[in-house]
Amino acid sequence: MSSLLLHLKRLDWILIVSALLLVSIGLLSLYSSSLGREDFSNFKKQIFFFLVGFFLMLLISFFDWRIFSENSSLILVLYFLCLALLIGLFFFAPEIRGVKSWYKLGRFSFDPIEPTKIVLILLLAKYFSKRHVEMYKIRHILLSGLYILAPIILIFLHPDFGSVILLLFIWIGILLISGIKIRHFLILSLVFLLLFSLTWTYFLIDYQKERVSAFLFPQIDPLGQAWSQTQAKIAIGSGGILGQGIAGGSQTQYGFLPEPQTDFIFAAIAEEFGLCAVGILLFLFVLFFWRILKIALKSESNFPRLFVGGFAILIFSQIFINIGMNLGLLPVIGISLPLVSYGGSNLIFTFLGLGILQNIKASK
Repeated sequence: MSSLLLHLKRLDWILIVSALLLVSIGLLSLYSSSLGREDFSNFKKQIFFFLVGFFLMLLISFFDWRIFSENSSLILVLYFLCLALLIGLFFFAPEIRGVKSWYKLGRFSFDPIEPTKIVLILLLAKYFSKRHVEMYKIRHILLSGLYILAPIILIFLHPDFGSVILLLFIWIGILLISGIKIRHFLILSLVFLLLFSLTWTYFLIDYQKERVSAFLFPQIDPLGQAWSQTQAKIAIGSGGILGQGIAGGSQTQYGFLPEPQTDFIFAAIAEEFGLCAVGILLFLFVLFFWRILKIALKSESNFPRLFVGGFAILIFSQIFINIGMNLGLLPVIGISLPLVSYGGSNLIFTFLGLGILQNIKASK
């Protein structure tokens, strides 16, 4: 009993409380948008996902993170399992709005992209922690790119351009943390520009091109692809200081704001709870992110430092892209707001990643 209490005491409770408050804001917004729809199924499921995720975080915090740093075979097994799940989507996943991205499990859906993100961070952390003194060799950069290339191709074919960008951010971010040379980074940047040009010309689907075009030139199609960001900006602007109140936002409640529970939950929060709520939300994200960085900076070896750094990059990228989408600063690419948006897979695996971080913190 004393060892259990000692372990719980060693956890980063500021990180945990900030995560719980972020989830609570998301649940409040979900409840409000559910009132307008008179459908509380997503709200109830999100509570269930939260309870499962929180339990997994506490459970995983008791497992020694060194099982990953000392066991390459385990990480490779998880990696190939994720690839198998991504391939299985082509054969077993239902097509929803032209995309096969979720397995249907009764009333629930499972998105294998979410565990793939965590496993890739583990794999890259393991790979670079053993080769950090040889980062001047470009072959290590290229070999690590092969690990990231397979899931990127599979995810792109679904298609899910937003998740592809997140995986690239994770890879590049961990490369920078590992100590990549500036010259190599510039070469990579040129290669990415070339690949983007080729991808735009030969591989992007029409609706993906339309989303980028709508972002750059919203006046061309204000009632089409540009509609969602226009409504999001109207919702944010109409919220004022204190907001329109629960179930009081016209954009959110009357269906003008698309996906108010997922992609555009930030705009829904701004409309119904105002600038004060947005300020609290951003403060909690800063606090949450700061505690993650503190764990990374205090890590005593390369593997935990790289894993925590990679997880921080994943969280920051999702926050930056989602809020940028809502403000009209970035194109809409289907990235949810971590811990806040509705989505079981994302919420559960975010808490799973936090469980590994808590073990790293508690094991010092």
